[in-house]
Amino acid sequence: MLELRPNCECCNRDLPPESSEAFICSFECTFCRACVTDVLKGVCPNCGGNFAPRPIRPAGKLAKNPPSAKRVFKPEGCGKAV
Repeated sequence: MLELRPNCECCNRDLPPESSEAFICSFECTFCRACVTDVLKGVCPNCGGNFAPRPIRPAGKLAKNPPSAKRVFKPEGCGKAV
């Protein structure tokens, strides 16, 4: 089950579960569309992988399967792919 992390790791922008602006890599590193496109150029700074749009969990499923509340913010790593 996806964690649905609440923010962009690069700019700390809020990314609620229904956001179409959230992108993830295969390790669920989470970034906003602007950072993926303009800062990271489509490459995850943590693993070197690519990104895909994060699926939106239907609102009716959020109560039983809530999104993560843990924020990950690593601005120092933005743009430095492993």
